[in-house]
Parts: sequence; structure tokens; C-alpha cells
Amino acid sequence: MGIATRDSLRDWLRAPGSLSRRLARLGERFEVQVLRQGVAPFRALERAALGLPPRGLTVVREVILRVDGQPLVWARSAVHQRATTGPWRALKGLGTKPLAHLLYDDYRIHRSELQPRRLSRHGHTRRHAERQWLTATGQPPSAQMLWSRNSVFSRSGAQLRVMELFDPGLAGQRPGQRGR
Repeated sequence: MGIATRDSLRDWLRAPGSLSRRLARLGERFEVQVLRQGVAPFRALERAALGLPPRGLTVVREVILRVDGQPLVWARSAVHQRATTGPWRALKGLGTKPLAHLLYDDYRIHRSELQPRRLSRHGHTRRHAERQWLTATGQPPSAQMLWSRNSVFSRSGAQLRVMELFDPGLAGQRPGQRGR
């Protein structure tokens, strides 16, 4: 596998709808491995995307999405803590179900435009994802695992930010295509 560029991951970075459903079509078994779910301070990018004040807490959910046991995506969702007692309360009981169960079956939820982003190789988010990936899989992520996409989901005035970081091995797959 060569270097994964934005062009080689373009279909994944721009694919509309549920990433989980698209990944599930690649193999026999789709899994959500929950790495962490809990309260954390806001991160600057999350605060800006959600239009939140400089202080406060967010509920964060970090997962690895796997197909047939192979880790393919590290994802982080963040929502203001107050929203988990209102429009996003179902997030608390999600467990190992995909976030898609909440996001795509409710007509009241609207998604922003997808925003592809290349992470800094030594930035905080990349280092954090790398540590979690290594702990969860026993293997470090590819050094080329740098492309992510971000979007914000709105429901009843409350917003949820989702960031998905793609393993470059997906570059050879078309979203929704079975087989590897």
C-alpha cells in the first residue's frame, strides 16, 4: 500500500449518509469498539464547531470501527454535556451500537457539509488517536493515517460533532463495496 492521499480516500471522505452502514457492506461482521465515553473539557475545534462558550464540559465518545476484526476508522463524537439530558440523551445508552442508529433514523436531525481535514502528524488529535489505536489493537496505526472528515449534526437546537479518521487501507475500497 502506497501513501494514502486525500485523492485515494476521496470517496470515503465525501460519502454521504452513514459511514457505519457503508463499512458494514465491506465484510461479514461490523463492530463498534468503544474506547472511551465520558465527560471531558472542550477542545478548541469542537467548541468552535459547536458554537460553544470557552468553558464547559462535553460528553465524548471515542470508538474504533472494525470490519471482520480489522480496525478501519477511529472516530470521536462530542456534544455539550447539557445536551445529553435533552436532544442527545440517547447517546448515553448507545454502548456498542453505531452512532448511525441515532443520526440517520430521525428526520429531525440535520447534518452539516462534510469537511475533509488532514491531521498534523504530531498534533494532539493524531497522537491521542494513535495511543488509543495501539492500546485497542496492539498495533500502531499507519503513519499515513492522517485524513479525517468532520461534520456537525443538529437536533432541536443542540449540536453533535463527529470526527472520523480513516485507515489508509480503505483507499483501495469503494464505500459499500463487498470484499477486500
